Amino acid sequence: MLEIEYLTDKNGQQKAVVIPIELWKRIMPKENASIEEISEEIEDYCLNKAMDEAEKSPLLGRKEALDYLEK
Repeated sequence: MLEIEYLTDKNGQQKAVVIPIELWKRIMPKENASIEEISEEIEDYCLNKAMDEAEKSPLLGRKEALDYLEK
């Protein structure tokens, strides 16, 4: 798991985020990336993380899935 740190001001208000360089390199496709490119990379990263988590979770049968959706 990547450790993300939040920097706060003297009043405790968050003012910045520090992310590990490994994550930074994943979401920054190139040095002069546009906002759209960065947004797409972040979205891709988040979707991939969600898929990784989904692979670790147990599969539900049809009845279990329908029961879950009804809740």
